[in-house]
Amino acid sequence: MTDEAKGSDFVDWHATTILAVRRGDRVALGGDGQVTLGTQVMKADAVKIRKLLEGRVLVGFAGSAADGFALLEHFEAKLRDYPSSVPRAATELAKLWRTDRMLRRLEAVLIVVDARHSLLLSGSGDVIQPSDGILATGSGGGYALAAARALLSRTELSAADIVRESLQIAAGIDIYTNASLTVEEIESVA
Repeated sequence: MTDEAKGSDFVDWHATTILAVRRGDRVALGGDGQVTLGTQVMKADAVKIRKLLEGRVLVGFAGSAADGFALLEHFEAKLRDYPSSVPRAATELAKLWRTDRMLRRLEAVLIVVDARHSLLLSGSGDVIQPSDGILATGSGGGYALAAARALLSRTELSAADIVRESLQIAAGIDIYTNASLTVEEIESVA
């Protein structure tokens, strides 16, 4: 579809790679800082990772920045409704996201981690928990995922170090990912 077919106010935003890795008693979530509009880097140091529920939950988003922030606010509200169950809060957000007329237009993907769960949420109603403890999304997500799987199986690096190294690898390949990284880590329970 051409820009004209989408409307004159269409803006083609590309941004980000988000990666979560669970190893031992830690889980790390990281993302790069690039926001791109068309062929221009508009911001190189955006922070797309947030701590919620007094630092017990980490959330990262890829996609439209405004949509990502709107979804973060809705997820935070669901966490207040279900503070002891991140999966329930995620499922409730996914249901709302899929059925609400305004929310279903939001174009972003969330990765949510807490001590026990790693979840990917999408607007099509997906709430996905990986079997290997690694999740990635965004334009460089495939590169970061492959790098993280290799590092997890071949090194003794910590979860946070695997996230950093994998995002650096993605930044060297994907033009919409840069090396201005934000990485947060919390305790994990096996």
